[in-house]
Amino acid sequence: MMTATDLSTNLNKLANSDIVSAKRTIDKEIETLRVMENELDISLTKALDMMQSASGRIILTGMGKSGHIAKKIAASLASTGTPSFFVHPAEASHGDLGMITEDDVIIAISNSGESKELVDILNYSKRFGIKLIAITKNPQSSLGKAGDIVLKLPDNGEACPLGLAPTSSTTATLVLGDVLTVAMIERKGFSKAQFNQRHPGGKLGSVLQKVSDLMHKGDEMPLLPSDANMHDTLLEMTSKRLGCVGFTDKSGMLIGILTDGDLRRCLSNDILTKRAYDVMTKNPKVISPESMATEAVKIMHDKKITNLFAVVDGKPVGVIHIHDCLDKGIV
Repeated sequence: MMTATDLSTNLNKLANSDIVSAKRTIDKEIETLRVMENELDISLTKALDMMQSASGRIILTGMGKSGHIAKKIAASLASTGTPSFFVHPAEASHGDLGMITEDDVIIAISNSGESKELVDILNYSKRFGIKLIAITKNPQSSLGKAGDIVLKLPDNGEACPLGLAPTSSTTATLVLGDVLTVAMIERKGFSKAQFNQRHPGGKLGSVLQKVSDLMHKGDEMPLLPSDANMHDTLLEMTSKRLGCVGFTDKSGMLIGILTDGDLRRCLSNDILTKRAYDVMTKNPKVISPESMATEAVKIMHDKKITNLFAVVDGKPVGVIHIHDCLDKGIV
């Protein structure tokens, strides 16, 4: 019967074997990427020129594992300012070729360059003069010969111990797609604001929210002139339900703020006889509406406050509450 010591020894041997295998796989894939890095040439610039000058979309296609990578590349390009989508080669042969126009650029991916399912797309591109970028390890393959430009994948074998399952080759293809995506971002000067517009949901969307996206503005802002009495101040604070009131001078400049916390601290029998100017916090902390909401959260956290007025040239254009940020998952 196996003892606890024997079991522990066997588990350690298995763990060591797994780690050796993992490192071997990683080393092989890094080696493949280095080969690709060393083989980069002017074809990359030509491909990027073709993509940038396209008046249509970038069409990604590929079969099997290459198709999965193509979908990711299409999604990355589309989310960073280069209109793009994936067309399945089998579906293309049954009507989806109509999704591709003469203004588009096709990027077809096949490690071997001999995927039979790509034939109809290749013929279609030639018939209608649609530009084709081929991604393959074999420039002399059917795909390589059909491409106007060939981006060569490294012919460095697979990390798979059988040498069969797409591993190193798909990693290289994925990285090459990232190379194209990053270069297009840089060429187009794609900004964080534009990125935000394409990522309104999820964690990325919340991180990239601006103050202007969350702030209360217009009639929702609790604002009064600085000579307002406390009765009006209390009514304004209660009706707007943001726990604060901002005060402006005759030129519309924000000069102070009064919060519900301030009210509690200065509560007395004669509170209603005072002017807001006498109890408000003068020269309050403010923020630009174009600032990131994460910056507003940091300020409110550091200053231990719950509201920030957004101002432009000293004049209030909105107010953001800590709960507005927390509700959007911004912490």
